[in-house]
Amino acid sequence: MEMMSGKTATGQGGSRRAIAVALALVTSLFFLWGLSYGLLDVLNKHFQETLHVSHAQSGLLQAAYFGAYFLWALPAAALMERAGYKTGILLGLGLYAAGALLFVPATASASYPMFLFALFVIASGLGCLETAANPYVTVLGPQATAARRLNLSQSFNGLGQFVGPLLGGLLFFREAGDATAAAGASDPVRVVYVAIAVVVIAMAVLFWRTSLPDIREKARGGEPAAVAVPLLGQRHFVLSVVAQFFYVAAQVGVGAFFINFVTRGGGISSQQAAYLLSVAMVMLLAGRFLGTALMSVVAPGKLLGAYGAANVVLVLVAMTSDNPRVYIAALLGVFFFMSIMFPTIFALGIQGLGGSTKRGASFLIMSIVGGAIAPYLMGTISDAHGIATAFLVPAGCFAVVCAYGFFGSRVRAG
Repeated sequence: MEMMSGKTATGQGGSRRAIAVALALVTSLFFLWGLSYGLLDVLNKHFQETLHVSHAQSGLLQAAYFGAYFLWALPAAALMERAGYKTGILLGLGLYAAGALLFVPATASASYPMFLFALFVIASGLGCLETAANPYVTVLGPQATAARRLNLSQSFNGLGQFVGPLLGGLLFFREAGDATAAAGASDPVRVVYVAIAVVVIAMAVLFWRTSLPDIREKARGGEPAAVAVPLLGQRHFVLSVVAQFFYVAAQVGVGAFFINFVTRGGGISSQQAAYLLSVAMVMLLAGRFLGTALMSVVAPGKLLGAYGAANVVLVLVAMTSDNPRVYIAALLGVFFFMSIMFPTIFALGIQGLGGSTKRGASFLIMSIVGGAIAPYLMGTISDAHGIATAFLVPAGCFAVVCAYGFFGSRVRAG
């Protein structure tokens, strides 16, 4: 994918207005997958209570979800190489809607494996959407502002992640703990996911009827084609894949067991903890807007390294404190400093890849598989040694992100 100036983007993809419309539409997709992810963390605790699964078993939700990203990233990139971004977006929205509708038979049978399959289909669609949307945003404008632009779009992902736990906390949990309440708890889950399917189908129709700037690697109008580069020879890219793997592992692990962590003292209900998770997502959203602004004066790599170091400290504080106010505040701080990590690692990783950008982006999306591994590992540690000990996993992951920001993100071959 050609990393082009604003002028080139306009010449190849259409008018500035067309690019603005495309950016707005694609940014709306970030909200949709943020909503899905926000609901996932609430479902983790919800299924522990209603289907009586262990912490390790509940971690299989994330395994199914983020495992789909790993499987779909390369096929989605190959499809878009041949057919363009719009085709990848439409396929992603179709799979998202189909997976959401699978919650109807899953709730009717109260089958945990069926829920896992439905989430796998949803995440297959989201894998296509992310493989398309993240690199597309970076080329809809100047390369110099790609990280800021992607952070801005990802802010709407944070908004979706805020709405998800709020909605799940309001609808999924029952104050009564009897079997009747638990059995009925699947009904609001079904309603929520059918509503999501309707919205996603409407978005698919809107994208289908809208002409998007078709930015490809092939030369057009006298513009030179982007030159492909050997990905393994790009040290900053290779290390970005490693950093993204560990970042997503940390993010998903912290989110998956946030409710378990804050309810460990017994003074906070699952519903209250779900609302606190929404507060955490507000922190993430605020951090992303602030981080986007800070990148105008601080180099993205240095800011990423500083945020990674802050999160190592905050996770260790949360683990070692017995004061609910302290460990809850520390975890909320973790979400604030996670805010810029995914889009910044992504934008730094694909710098200078030229015609290899789509393929590089697909590997960065594949690295999301870290989110499939960490929750199961944390759940296993939690079942054996307690939830606080399990948070050693994200602490180590944030240390890797810190090192990438300070030392691994500079563009140089070899």
